This record gives sequence, structure tokens and C-alpha cells, in this order.
Amino acid sequence: MKTLKNHTLIYDKDCPMCAMYSSAFVGSGMLDKNGREAFCEISIEDKNILDFHRAKNEIALINHQENKVIYGLDSLLLIIGNSFPILEKIAKIQPLYWFFQKLYQFVSYNRKQIIPSKKDTEKDACVPDFNLKYRLLYIGFVVIFSAFVLSEFSPKLWQNLTPNFSRELFVCFAQIFWQTVFLKSYLKENFWNYLGNMMTVSLIGTLLLIPALFFNFNEFYSKIYFFVVVSLMFLEHFRRCEILKIGFLPTFSWMIFRMTLAFFIFAMYSK
Repeated sequence: MKTLKNHTLIYDKDCPMCAMYSSAFVGSGMLDKNGREAFCEISIEDKNILDFHRAKNEIALINHQENKVIYGLDSLLLIIGNSFPILEKIAKIQPLYWFFQKLYQFVSYNRKQIIPSKKDTEKDACVPDFNLKYRLLYIGFVVIFSAFVLSEFSPKLWQNLTPNFSRELFVCFAQIFWQTVFLKSYLKENFWNYLGNMMTVSLIGTLLLIPALFFNFNEFYSKIYFFVVVSLMFLEHFRRCEILKIGFLPTFSWMIFRMTLAFFIFAMYSK
């Protein structure tokens, strides 16, 4: 690999995704051994030339030779392009560049909902701004993806059920509506942060259901598998609420919805 010298990547130490790919850049030799620096440990010299607020939203790359900073997707493309120029040129072709830019922002603005940290409330934590557009896009993506997988999985739970995307889409939106009604005033400014984390819990559960689609489980084993997945979701929901310091009420409300839904389905399809 060709090393990009005299550059420092400012990354979010408390974001596993950021830590992983910045470490990969250093480990592969694309950046030198001192080529990355944690946002929360940034030196005074680097901080003085950095747009501190923008660096929370977009990963920053400092060019020490020219005393310049580039941000976000462009910083990643510069590192990659130094070793693989053709990849950088391809990525900068429109509309590919537009797509990758939006994808980067989609992940960046939701990264604390994808993987939260107990250190996110600290003064110098690298927490991105709240962006309603990208939060709604994240919620919409999880809802559609979950509804599709649940539609395919539901006949394994109940023989009377057939795949129905609209039905599962309604259930997903019903949960969001339920939690909004019960928690909006309670959570106040934490509501959108919680909602993003709740959708990640749903995404985790959905991903865990996918392997079962490829196995010929009977109804009994499908129910056991589903119960295990929901139990893991409950534990993860509870863990995230502890990280967010919002108490047990959101988990209790989430559990009541799940139990109400299970009772309704049992009453409808067990006959």
C-alpha cells in the first residue's frame, strides 16, 4: 500500500465502525502509524485548524503539509485514492459520488443510534447533530426491511398465515405509533434518539430471523426460535435504555406492545 504521509485522520474513538476502518487504514499502511487521532484526544495544534463542530458530523483528515482539512466522504476517498487511484476516480463519477455521499451521511448521522456509547453524553464526545431527514430515512429503511423479512417468516409461525407485506408494515408502524403516544412527552428531547435505537433493535431482530428463512423449521421450532430472538431483542432494548439513561419505562412499553400483539395473533390464528 502507498502511505499517505503528513495526514492525520480524526476519528470517533467510541464508534466501533469508525475505529475499525481507521485502524484498517493504519494497519494496511494506507496511513502511517501516527496517521489517526481520536476526536476526544485531539491535540491543541490540530484542534486549532479543525472545524470542531463539523468534525462531529463528518470524519476529518488533516493535511499537515498544507495546513488544510477535508471532511467526510472526500477524506476517505483521498486515503483510498492514494493507494487505488482508479477507485477514487470511479467513486467521484456522478451519480455514484452523489449516492456514496448520501450513504455516508445516512450512516454518520445515525451512527450513535446504530451503536450507542455510554460516553456520548460527555463534554467532548464526538456526537453528530440530529438530522431529521436522515433519522426518518433510517426509520423508514428498517420498517420496510423488517416488514419484508417478517412477511416471509410469519407462515413458519402460523400455518394459517400467508406472506403479507402490508400486514407486517402496519405492525411495524403500529409499534412506532404506540411508543410515540406513550413516550413522547416522557422522553422529551431524547425521543428521537430513543426511536433510532429502538429501530436498531428491530433491525437486529430482523437480521437474526433471516437464517431461519433458509431452514425447514416446523411450526414448533419456529416459535421457539422466534421467542429466542424476541428475548435477545428485549435484553438489547433494555441495555440501550440503560446507556441512554432513560429508565425502564420505554422497555416496559415496548414489552407491553409485543405481548398485546402476540395475544391478538394467538386469538386470531390459533383456532
